[in-house]
Amino acid sequence: MPRLSSSQKQFLIRAAQTYAKHVDKASSYLAERGLSLEEVSPFHLGVVEETLPGHEQYKGRLSIPYMTRSGVVDIRFRSLDNSEPKYLGLTGAETTLFNVNALFTADKYLCVCEGEMDTITMAAKTDHPTIGAPGAASWKQHYTRILEDFDVVLVLADGDEAGLEFGKRIQRTSANVRIVQMPDGEDVNSVVRKQGPEYINNHVRDALGS
Repeated sequence: MPRLSSSQKQFLIRAAQTYAKHVDKASSYLAERGLSLEEVSPFHLGVVEETLPGHEQYKGRLSIPYMTRSGVVDIRFRSLDNSEPKYLGLTGAETTLFNVNALFTADKYLCVCEGEMDTITMAAKTDHPTIGAPGAASWKQHYTRILEDFDVVLVLADGDEAGLEFGKRIQRTSANVRIVQMPDGEDVNSVVRKQGPEYINNHVRDALGS
């Protein structure tokens, strides 16, 4: 994405910190997703109560900061009542990968999810290093260079045609990609809620051949 100015970086940090003060207002939504406030704390989620200038349209939404080692580089906003649009992004921001800090803890393999909540679920419920793309259409060709650092990349695809196509799109870019598709109509979060993290663990082990 374009290089952020110092003032832009400071504004994003301030926004993430301001909204994180009200994350408790998302506790019911998170509980429905099988996640506690403690489990999501590393991601500095929040709720937009006190809107910063230019963020008025995000009021009442869950804030999801995109953090790197250099700080917050983007924030996405999700509706808490499933009203449309479910997700809103910052004006002019380019999509990037979520939870990129996992790249520095991963060793021989890496998992990729579609969506931030699935990625957070993987981080909270399993030990598998996982990054996320905000949507199937957001995968970019240059991300392939990141995948080349790993022996195996597992795409944890949603259990529908769009999810399978998301996996195939990534698989076409790199020979080390394997697709682990969830059951029909399910995603990582729903599978973990219904069947527990061992479902994911078993399928990851099978895909890795271990």
